[in-house]
Amino acid sequence: MKFPILPTARAAWLTALAAPIAIVIAATAPDAWLMVPAAAVALLVLVVLDGLLAGKLTDWRVIAPADCEVGEPLKLGILAEFRGRAAWSRPEAALQVDTRLAETGSIETLLEFDTAADTWQGLAEPVPNRRGTAGIGQMWLRWSGPLGLGARQVSHELDNEIRIWPDLSPVRSPELQNYLRDAQFGLIARRIRGEGTQFEALSEYEPGMDRRRIDWKASARHTRLYARENESERNNQIVFAFDCGQAMCEPVDGLPRIDRAVTAALTASYVALKGGDRVSLFGFAQRPEVITPFISDTRAFYQLQSAAAGLDYHAEEPNFTLALASLTAKLKRRSLIVLFTDFTDPTGAEIMVESVGRLTEKHLVLFVTIEDAELAELADQDPATMSDLAAAVTADTLSRQRAVVLQRLRQMGVDIIEAPYDQIGYRLIDAYLDIKRSGAIG
Repeated sequence: MKFPILPTARAAWLTALAAPIAIVIAATAPDAWLMVPAAAVALLVLVVLDGLLAGKLTDWRVIAPADCEVGEPLKLGILAEFRGRAAWSRPEAALQVDTRLAETGSIETLLEFDTAADTWQGLAEPVPNRRGTAGIGQMWLRWSGPLGLGARQVSHELDNEIRIWPDLSPVRSPELQNYLRDAQFGLIARRIRGEGTQFEALSEYEPGMDRRRIDWKASARHTRLYARENESERNNQIVFAFDCGQAMCEPVDGLPRIDRAVTAALTASYVALKGGDRVSLFGFAQRPEVITPFISDTRAFYQLQSAAAGLDYHAEEPNFTLALASLTAKLKRRSLIVLFTDFTDPTGAEIMVESVGRLTEKHLVLFVTIEDAELAELADQDPATMSDLAAAVTADTLSRQRAVVLQRLRQMGVDIIEAPYDQIGYRLIDAYLDIKRSGAIG
């Protein structure tokens, strides 16, 4: 294993500072010009000696997890052992990584000496910005001698791969577990009485109950008012449909909209499975990309997670007509379809509205879109220049067009969720529970 000796930045600065001195000597004392090459040779000798004193690398390791989640920091560890080296300066390490782990394609860190383990250790914590498989292709180690003039450098090819999954931190959060208990869904699902469509029992009518629940025939037989108690239906079909097109690939606070949508959908699907319903995922762009069979058991939740990890990013406009028609053809009974999408082009929005309208003829549709905070900020800001004014006018026009499209969807009977990305998960769960209790799916 070879460790080439290289000059450090400190040696380069010394050379740069010595150049003007050499010019002055050559101009004022021509007879002393031999001092200049002698000083250069001396510096070169110091660089080589310092590099030799830097010691030799005897062992190294890169520790990387096999799996991580998008948007959540992961830990990359680098270990190095040297022979003939004292702990005077910190070695530098660099990794060539997939842009899913770092937009620049590289991660750099300094190593620290661990006296207990007698090794140099470094830790990098990149935040994955997209799902998929991210490779670590190469590693560089660089360490200098005691004078900081000469350094050794080595590089190694790596074949590490990290699978980046959807973010499931909301599913694991204590907040969701409390939410499940509040919503009467736990490890043992409890019946939700009083609403729904499946008859459960009769109880005496009490003030405050919905009068539509009064069973007039039973009340006539018993000469007192009785109300029907219904149980919320189970085994409902819920499809989470994802637009994987260009608009959904735009970032929101560092992550693409599609990844924000996937996190919200998986959180809501976990609640739906706990409630005894069946869940499927559907992804599309120019054509359908992913469709899963209906999952009815929380033990198979990983299948939904794996399918969501396979939703790709497409820099193209989605084909709503083909996608939603294909989805309709695969559904044999009335279902709740939760559609995650976004739109900026009025023409594309018109096609989307027509396709969603045909979908509502047989199914219940819940339309979910992430609130565009940047657009609202541009529309509300006080313009200081003509370019600011043009941006504000454009943003206001787009906001108005967006409001018109959403209003048309509401008039067609589509429920709308438009909220910041960090709220759509719980807003979606609220909407799902309301729909389930009302028995609107069946």
